[in-house]
Amino acid sequence: MAQLEQFTPSVYAMDTVVLRMRALAAALPERDGIAVFNRVYLAVTEEIDRRLDAGEFADTEAAITLDVRFAERYLNVAEEGWPPACWRPLLQFRRHPGVRPLQFALAGINAHIGHDLALAVVDACRTLGCEPADLEDEFDRVGDVLVSLEERIREDLMPGPDVLQIADPLTHLLGSWSLERAREATWSAARALWALRGLPDLAEEFGQRLDGAVGFAGRMLLTPLPD
Repeated sequence: MAQLEQFTPSVYAMDTVVLRMRALAAALPERDGIAVFNRVYLAVTEEIDRRLDAGEFADTEAAITLDVRFAERYLNVAEEGWPPACWRPLLQFRRHPGVRPLQFALAGINAHIGHDLALAVVDACRTLGCEPADLEDEFDRVGDVLVSLEERIREDLMPGPDVLQIADPLTHLLGSWSLERAREATWSAARALWALRGLPDLAEEFGQRLDGAVGFAGRMLLTPLPD
């Protein structure tokens, strides 16, 4: 895993993340797949920031560290960094006319939750000098925000009532992926990566396999659909 730069948890760090996402939103075409996901993620990040300001996180330092480490992994991809395998399908299909906005949003969530969040937990543990168990409350609270917004995301991005028909291909794609299952798998992956930290070769192999599996799921979510 990459060496972490010096990091000091602060509200300023959260504000910087929000500003970077807003800059992306202003720069990208509205229909671009990264732009669609960015709008979703910006809404989530602003909600977490609001809850931090309201004192809803018991350990503010831990929450900010996890949230910023998490966001940095996405921003490094969106701002033209070298993408891991989990993000490549979205980058490849981001302008495909046959992929619907909801597919873009779910593919981004899949990559970010399924892969990046596990690594962000490890990043945060190293930064704070703690164990994953010490971040479980913050992990769960971030996940709860995502779950609370997921229904709104689906409603906002649904193309119309026709998707409720059982024969619609998008209905089948929606049923193939679950945020709750992704959260559970990610927590297990984070714990496994932390347990393997003293075995860098095995940790690297585990991370690569996780990256590839999440990327495969993302490619399925981005299957172009007929109008």
